[in-house]
Amino acid sequence: MNSGRRLSAVKAIVVTVIIVVLAGGVSLGLYARQMLQPMPGSDQPVKVTIAPGTGSQQIARNLQQAGIIRSAEMFSYYLKYKNQGNKFQAGEYEMRPGITLDAIIDTLNQGLTVKEQGIKLTIPEGFTVKQIAEKVQQQFGTDAVQFLTAVQQNTGFTAKVYAQVPAAESKLVNRLEGYLFPETYEWSKDITVDEMIDRMMLELDKKLALLPADWQQQMAERGQTFHQMMTIASLIEREVVLEEERPLVAGVIYNRLQKGMPLQIDATVQYLFDKPKERLFEKDLQLESPYNTYLHAGLPPGPIASPSLSSIKAAIYPVNTKYLFYVTKKDGSKGHLFAETFEQHQQNIAASKKNQ
Repeated sequence: MNSGRRLSAVKAIVVTVIIVVLAGGVSLGLYARQMLQPMPGSDQPVKVTIAPGTGSQQIARNLQQAGIIRSAEMFSYYLKYKNQGNKFQAGEYEMRPGITLDAIIDTLNQGLTVKEQGIKLTIPEGFTVKQIAEKVQQQFGTDAVQFLTAVQQNTGFTAKVYAQVPAAESKLVNRLEGYLFPETYEWSKDITVDEMIDRMMLELDKKLALLPADWQQQMAERGQTFHQMMTIASLIEREVVLEEERPLVAGVIYNRLQKGMPLQIDATVQYLFDKPKERLFEKDLQLESPYNTYLHAGLPPGPIASPSLSSIKAAIYPVNTKYLFYVTKKDGSKGHLFAETFEQHQQNIAASKKNQ
């Protein structure tokens, strides 16, 4: 009986030990899992400097001290498990709390330092070269005057569309106006002004490759140059908000050009000012400039802004219409009222004023 009791006691002890070990293992596993989770996310980047020759364990301590990881010890174990840490590169990094461990490893392996990680630059559709220069100055610290000078004077660009820019057109306010495609870019901090400009034009090259195969044929049948098409696209971009109206406004522009009528597009007058006016007055419409389509028939010397791909498509594939006039509805819809005759146009203007 005593031996049986002793055996039962031993079994109880063994079971208890197993339970304790399992419980400890579970607790350790939960702890490890928690320590390997990303830190709470933040929009503010944290700088982490890794000196040449720094080992992975010290790097882990630096990351923990910076608040990028929860546990240097667990990160070191994770590196051993993933067979990582031997290719980390020295340099100054910017990381945001909330980044995953794998993303940290990838960043350090590739040496995506502050210099290499880059800065995003978003150029909205319809921006002018001057507005682009100001935004580059804000985000890169590059003098806007330097950017504008490069636009006017530099010539070593590789983009295909650069060949379409008029060689010596004294009437152009900005030589590359309309050719810097509106897009979100990500560049390294040490990118040069020439590289910025060239990459914006290279992006236009890429977007043109997305057009239907006959787009150049369509221009040729009209007897139209690429520069003229881009000028019309920029007018559409600055005049129209609704996607479905762009080919329609393009049709109006072509109709007026064919009849020798002045385009009378407000956006061409607005282009003459440093900042757009809320309202144009009669005296503004009398400003002497080849860009003023109230005074001069035909197209302005060049684009007045950077057009989107949809405006470029509209300029190439306009709607076949008899409309010669349009006016904003002023009802909050951002749409337009179209007319074939001046009388109809006057009625639309009256209706628009009532909406206002």
